[in-house]
Formats: sequence, structure tokens, C-alpha cells
Amino acid sequence: MTDNDLNNLIDGFTEIYPDVEIEIVNGSGGELLARIRAEKENPQGDVMWGALSNSDGDTHSDLFLHWLSDYEDEVMDDYKSGNGFYSLDHLSTVVFAVNVELEKELGLDIRTYEDLLDPKLSGKIYIADPNSSSSAWNNLSNIFAAYGNDTPEAWAIVEGLMKNKMVIGTSSSVAFKGVNDGEYVVGLTYEDGAATLPKAGSTAIRIQYPENGASAFAFGCAVIQGAKNEAAAKAMVNYLMSAEGQSDLGTRLGTLRFTNKNAKYETPYLPASEDIKWVKRDIQWLTENREEILKKWNDLYAANY
Repeated sequence: MTDNDLNNLIDGFTEIYPDVEIEIVNGSGGELLARIRAEKENPQGDVMWGALSNSDGDTHSDLFLHWLSDYEDEVMDDYKSGNGFYSLDHLSTVVFAVNVELEKELGLDIRTYEDLLDPKLSGKIYIADPNSSSSAWNNLSNIFAAYGNDTPEAWAIVEGLMKNKMVIGTSSSVAFKGVNDGEYVVGLTYEDGAATLPKAGSTAIRIQYPENGASAFAFGCAVIQGAKNEAAAKAMVNYLMSAEGQSDLGTRLGTLRFTNKNAKYETPYLPASEDIKWVKRDIQWLTENREEILKKWNDLYAANY
């Protein structure tokens, strides 16, 4: 989650629960899950928000309390919990963050995955590592949604990006912040992160939804097993899942799409859903084949870098 997300969550939550003191530890999904696992016998955290996607299945079943929010019945059918311990509160849609000046200087019009294979973009595209980054796994998953599960066409795009020396890093936020700063021309990222920049007044980037098709994972929150402040953690999850909480947070942010069907808010920094070409993900296939997909990714990485 971005700093913008977290700061607004704290502001909204503490208006209702002013006596709750909140300490934030932010990092990549892989880092945070590794820390929760390392602290499993003596948990230091209470709740995790973000990086917990509906493609995880039961992978982290031993880390989180098997409990769902009081508002699960109000969640849109496509985003109800599949494992009984993730409460899925928001969607994260795949986008390209494009530096408009650098794009113009290169004489490019970047709209599709094929456009990213242009040699002019060699070394100028950034993605985080899908082995540890939920946003990068989100982007990799979209390629399969657009081109087909495990198809030669999908893997040709992945390998083509690697042959074009796409930079694979450790930070998810570099995929939009680094593009905004001119370090990269394109970042493979997520709309809610990228949209924080135009919200802050930046005109350096534009947000491109892949014309091949865009898709999203639902991401959520969960109470850490053995949390020392379980009641407060449950209160935060309930805030994140309630129509009241999502309406409040959605209005504060303007950059996130939420899952409670009764939530009411505007997203002035995002296009309307009907203006995006959507493709459907096979969540079950992605969940069941994640290790194999990442192994093939790592093999291609070893062959091309």
C-alpha cells in the first residue's frame, strides 16, 4: 500500500477509534509475510493490509486468524473471500505508468505489450520482482489473462521484455515514482499507486491501461494469528470492509476501487470501468500454478541477464 493509502486509513480509522495507537511497518508483500512468519511464535504485528490477493489460496493459512469481517455478505460476489481469512477490500488493476516527455522524445505511442518490445525502450522499462512483489505478480498474471494461460504468446511477451532488458528491481513504488522522476520511460505497475501522482499534481506521467486488456486482483486484509491487540485488529478490518469505511476511504483517496457493493464514493483520478477493456483472469489456474510460473520466469531471467 502507498503512504497515501496508509495515512488516509489512519485518519479515517482514528476518527472512529481515537484511543487506538497505530504503528505502521511498510514494505513489499514478500518482506512483510517473511517477517510475520519469522515472528510467528511471538507476533509483533496485529493486522496486514495489502499484498494479500485472491490468488494466494491457502498459502498463508497458518499466519492469519481464520476469521472474516462482519461485512462479508456485502462484498460483491466476485470478491468474496475464498479462503476464510482474507477479507478482500479493494481491487488493484494493472497499468503502464508512462513518462510523457520521454515517450515523446523517443517518438513512441505506448499502448500495448507489443509496444514495450521496441528496442528504443531497452533498459527503460521497470517492474518489481514477482517472486516477492504482489504488484509484479499482478502484472505477470495480466499477461496470461490477455494472451492465455501458459500460452506461447504469453511467454513470448515475457521473454521479449527480458530480451529488451526490462529492469527487474525490489521496489514496487519505483514502477511509478521512478517513471515520474524520469529514471524510466515505462513502469509495469498498478492503478492505485500510479494515480497518486496525478492526484499530487504531477503531469509527468500518464496512466495507460493495456489495450490488449487489463485485469485486477482483489487484495485484502487479515488479522495476524496470535495478535496481541486482536480486538483493535478486528475493528480495523471491519472498518476496511464496511460500506461506511470504504465510502470514507474511497472519498479521501480517489485512487482505489473497493469491493463493498454498498460503498459510495468517487474516483476522480481513475477512468470509469466501462472505459477500460477488461479481460478475465483464471484465478484458480494462477493459484495452482504459481510456483511453476515463477520457476519459468526465473529460468528466463537466468537465460537473459
